[in-house]
Amino acid sequence: MSMIQRFDINATGRDFAVGDIHGHFTKLQAALDSIQFDQAVDRLFSVGDLVDRGPESDEVDVWLAKPWFHAVRGNHEQMVIESRRFDPGGGMRDMHLANGGAWLYGRSSSEMGSFADLLADLPLVIEVMNPAGVVGIVHADCAYQSWKEFTWALENAGPSEVDHLQAAAQWSRTRITSDNYNGVSDVRAVMVGHTPTRQPAVLGNVYHIDTGAWLPNDRGHFTLINLVSLECTPPINPKLCWDLEA
Repeated sequence: MSMIQRFDINATGRDFAVGDIHGHFTKLQAALDSIQFDQAVDRLFSVGDLVDRGPESDEVDVWLAKPWFHAVRGNHEQMVIESRRFDPGGGMRDMHLANGGAWLYGRSSSEMGSFADLLADLPLVIEVMNPAGVVGIVHADCAYQSWKEFTWALENAGPSEVDHLQAAAQWSRTRITSDNYNGVSDVRAVMVGHTPTRQPAVLGNVYHIDTGAWLPNDRGHFTLINLVSLECTPPINPKLCWDLEA
């Protein structure tokens, strides 16, 4: 299980991040087509939650094989991993089923194991270098005020602290539910998903970009954010709130 994957500057194309996909890869491809994404030179970084809830979760292996597509491990990937490997009582499986995991459990033991192994190889964190600085990508939140301290701890701290950081990275909503605008130091920007919003919520330098493309009845859409300019497609409308509950 990797903790951090680092990428050098893309000298020939563009880099984008995208919010939670949840088995909607056809819809994602349409969003990429709308920005004329060039698979030969551009790269796409996902904040995780590739699977569950949508009709195309079983295409995750096809997308992870694309050389320009990279993803961190979200809580839904973690549910696939844990329900398969560490859950003899079935509690995690029940939770996974209640959150869109039914696509997995009609498969053979071998197929289930292959998906679990594939998703277990995903890093918890991605760092992307560009001319403007490092952009961090994590599914839910950075638990530290400093990105450098966060990444150092992931690679060097003891098991209990790493477990705490992993849980926060995959499950925490504390920053967005508390309207924490303090941001994260030692990094240009941090891209996260996990909490669906009407449009990207920018809290300090933390960009919440799960704009609910997976929600039923076309209630949401994919947001693509250029990691150099930090411009979003579609653009943020300052007249609209970001809170889905508002």
